[in-house]
Amino acid sequence: MQRAIIVRGRLVGSRRIDLDEALEDVSGDVEVVVRSIEPTNAVPKSRLLDVIRGLPAGTRTKEDIDAQLAEERSSWGDR
Repeated sequence: MQRAIIVRGRLVGSRRIDLDEALEDVSGDVEVVVRSIEPTNAVPKSRLLDVIRGLPAGTRTKEDIDAQLAEERSSWGDR
């Protein structure tokens, strides 16, 4: 019985495909079907950084954050 494994990757040049995941259980001859994937609606990295830079500065102090973290960590032992 044939089984298909779908792994994303990117075409590098005209003869090489870099896979996003390793194929540990596959060996020997394989058949490769290449299907172009439409880009997602993800925000480009440069625009995302601009969005983050445009956010207002936080109002919490380091001490406030450390106190909240200490309180959260102390509650972990209660479980």
